[in-house]
Amino acid sequence: MKPIRLLQVGLGGWGRDWAWRVIPEVKEVEVAGYVDSDPGSLKLLQQEVPGAADRCFATLREAIAKTEAEAVLVTATLDGHAPLTRAAVDAGLHVLVEKPFAPDVMTAEELVSAAASKGVALMVSQNYRFFPAVRTVARLIQEQALGKLAEVSIDFRRFSGVSTTVRARHHGDEQPLLVDMSIHHFDLLRMLLNREPDRIYCESWNPAWSAFAGPAVAVATVVFGDIVVSYRGSWVSAAPITPWAGEWRMEFERGEVAWTSRNDNGALADRVMIRPLGGRSKRLPMPEMRVDRWGTLTEFAHAIREKREPECSGRENVGTVAFMAAAVESATRRQPVDVRATRVPSRD
Repeated sequence: MKPIRLLQVGLGGWGRDWAWRVIPEVKEVEVAGYVDSDPGSLKLLQQEVPGAADRCFATLREAIAKTEAEAVLVTATLDGHAPLTRAAVDAGLHVLVEKPFAPDVMTAEELVSAAASKGVALMVSQNYRFFPAVRTVARLIQEQALGKLAEVSIDFRRFSGVSTTVRARHHGDEQPLLVDMSIHHFDLLRMLLNREPDRIYCESWNPAWSAFAGPAVAVATVVFGDIVVSYRGSWVSAAPITPWAGEWRMEFERGEVAWTSRNDNGALADRVMIRPLGGRSKRLPMPEMRVDRWGTLTEFAHAIREKREPECSGRENVGTVAFMAAAVESATRRQPVDVRATRVPSRD
């Protein structure tokens, strides 16, 4: 297929990682330009990406005017996701944006409506969906290999400390766990269960010795109809770390599934163990696929060329924004929140 001409906006550390490590390996796209208002970030980019110097711009407006771009990849910081997406959509360009693509449901729905009116694709890079263990578990649930699902437990543990010289962006976030990290797990729940949550009760807090500005630990109970989810997440755990997707246990009427995904080495640690009731555990084979951000960028390009709605479209991902917002509201109010009261798109 003819490569999609892409503008990348936001060249901080994560954005440059996209630029030198991900984009060059996805032949379905080619870079038309790089955009960042910080000259220092563009200088670092030019040192890391050969040939980038002649394609750097200080503003998205200038980049659009001077290139023949078809699409925009937004890898800016969280507060830039929505305004940059809106600017690109208003210019008639397709958009792939990092999560969360909006701070609240109202803004998310406005962006979806704007993209629909312009006839452009809007996709959110929910990259945790693009892993073999996730696809395998989704198939097991759909086929009801062990009967109906009743209970899910998720544990996410990492230790993200700081030193006198190193402090990551998320250490200063207002909601470093629920908004920046747990949103991945929330999105996976929606994908795997293929339904929206009914209600959530969440408690979050920040240990006195934490280096984070906002709550770095949370526990939650989430109800999806007759399925109950127990969630525990921590950025400051002293226990053995989990893969980024967490450690999952799923209780079915005729057995259990234990799985994990997305380790520091990509998909190498993806594992799905299935144990029928009264039987022995066995490890399932993993399908071959293009994973992680490489997978989202590939899906984005193919959706544009095939003129179809991409997986993880903005329309579909409004539900994940609603889930995230409900978790934050519950943790703030310390009360259960009815997620159904929030407008979310139909799955029809």
